[in-house]
Amino acid sequence: MLIMKDNFFTTINNFWEINIVNYIQELNQNPIRIICLILDLAIVIYLAYKLLRATKNSRVWQLIKGIAMLVVITVLSGWLRLDILHYILTSVMTYGVIVMIVIFQPELRRALEQLGTNKFTKFFGIDKDIITKTKEDIYKIVIAATELSKTKTGALIVIERDIKLGDIAENGVELNAEISPQLLVNIFEPKTPLHDGAVLISNNKIKAAACILPLVNDKQTARKLGTRHRAAIGISKETDSIVIVVSEETGKISIAKDGTLIADVNEEVLKKVLIKNIVTNRLVDEKQIKSERLNRLKSKFKGK
Repeated sequence: MLIMKDNFFTTINNFWEINIVNYIQELNQNPIRIICLILDLAIVIYLAYKLLRATKNSRVWQLIKGIAMLVVITVLSGWLRLDILHYILTSVMTYGVIVMIVIFQPELRRALEQLGTNKFTKFFGIDKDIITKTKEDIYKIVIAATELSKTKTGALIVIERDIKLGDIAENGVELNAEISPQLLVNIFEPKTPLHDGAVLISNNKIKAAACILPLVNDKQTARKLGTRHRAAIGISKETDSIVIVVSEETGKISIAKDGTLIADVNEEVLKKVLIKNIVTNRLVDEKQIKSERLNRLKSKFKGK
């Protein structure tokens, strides 16, 4: 037992002197290497984090835990001088790379196929341009509204712009789901738990469903319109949101903006209004302002 203890501390001491101490001395001699070290650590930690998130709750995660346990047992068997067990485990570890390639063959092939594609860039957090993504989401919302209109399924979709609608999301059921026509249509399906109320679209996500909206107080409007249309006018009057309403009685699509209701719009008009108010007048202008600021800064530096 004493010999095993001495061997353990000798191994730790050798590792410290050969690796850690020498590396610290090298950093002292060349301080610029510290920047490389920080960058190196940041990349490794980020990749490890992404890998863990990608593999969690999958069969790959179970395999990784099994491999980690095998490595720990192999190291412990060496320290405890369990020679037979250590020999068997070391032999297994020797051929572990080949075993890993065989086990993870589908995942490795999928990763190589995704190299350079949108899915691969998304893995590293490099998502699509926000304008392109927003346009695609608008097309999905329009498809959903058109399908709901055909079946005369009542719907109320609120699209958040600059004024945040966190209080509206809180009184509904939080989803934080990717926007898809199928999900939107399914939410408003009659006699389902989330159909009654509004869906809130925020930051290119379906933020919440079954949200309660404030109703417009105008008595004349209240006599002419149903609850959905009054709610659409109410929230669009209090905020800068754009609201899509599908009538349950007629199947007609309406848009509420700045407290005004644009009734009975077709698919093409709906698409144009949403693109103009959500992308062109907001994101494109914002991008142009940032570009102009950057150009002004560049001109100042060139002038100096």
